[in-house]
Amino acid sequence: MPSATPVSPKIRPDESLADSVVFNDIVSAAATLRGIAHRSPVLTSRAIDTLTGASVMLKCESFQRVGAFKFRGAYNAISQLPGNANGVLAYSSGNHAQGVALASAMLGVRAVIVMPADAPAVKIAATRGYLEAGGAQTGSVKGSEVVTFDPATTVREELGARIAEERGLAIVPPYDHPHIIAGQGTAAMELIEDHGPFDALYVCCGGGGLLSGSAIASRAMQPGCRVVGVEPELGDDVTESFRTGVLHAVHRPPTIADGARTPRPGRYTFPIIRRDVDAMMTVADDELRSAMRLVFERMKLVVEPSGVLGLAGVLRDAKERPELVRGRRIGVLLSGGNVDPAEFSGLISGGGRA
Repeated sequence: MPSATPVSPKIRPDESLADSVVFNDIVSAAATLRGIAHRSPVLTSRAIDTLTGASVMLKCESFQRVGAFKFRGAYNAISQLPGNANGVLAYSSGNHAQGVALASAMLGVRAVIVMPADAPAVKIAATRGYLEAGGAQTGSVKGSEVVTFDPATTVREELGARIAEERGLAIVPPYDHPHIIAGQGTAAMELIEDHGPFDALYVCCGGGGLLSGSAIASRAMQPGCRVVGVEPELGDDVTESFRTGVLHAVHRPPTIADGARTPRPGRYTFPIIRRDVDAMMTVADDELRSAMRLVFERMKLVVEPSGVLGLAGVLRDAKERPELVRGRRIGVLLSGGNVDPAEFSGLISGGGRA
């Protein structure tokens, strides 16, 4: 059963915003990121191919700087700030926070990162580490810090907006910004350049930055490819919005996929998803655990729950709708690998926190 509920009053997307990002923006972002972001590896597994009956290629953004694709969008966005910018503010449960922390340090920009106090400890520690150590070019930047809050009593967007106004900082949102979308789209662009074309592309979805950017790249480079967005069942706001055409929200979904706990689709991302994505689907937390275990046991990869959403979607379709998968060339984005070691052990053993 859907867990997301319609936003009140019922809000429909502004379809004109689907043109806010075009493929040339992704090409420009790729030029900005060349020599800065890693061109992450694409790996295969005979075991996964056997399970699915397909040729599956996994783009491992777990090997990206900060351990996730989020660095791409963060660096692209911050690099385009005006020269007189006073600094940036970001709110994030972890991967976007780390991306902004490292990108801002490398570019010599002050950054304030707003994070929930219950975010994975490894992500909070890493974010502080990037801010304190700074980039290779600049060192630490004065005034940069992590601000934590209680998500049960505080809305992060409201807290972030207040701090940004008080300190004169530009907000770098986690997904809902054209420069972020363009930067994230470079991951799919690389995958298609290196190993495409594909019959289908499965992409994880939280707020939709990676999915919308990937869909734009795919439509331009391989228009016959089926693009599928995958969400956790307990955080199905984009799936329900996609199904109904009306924005839905789900607040603090109790899924292990902490990177996909976004409350609702973005103003920019959703119109692109509606136009360029062929299907949305959801997977259960147990399917995420199984996919994490599979890539760990067979490929020796550590991937966080949100990071295996796309793979879990392929595995479900291979069982329930094999005609969509068997005999096909499938591209999958493994979006990140930032997970606490103790939690990772519990998750792949069948436990772990929600």
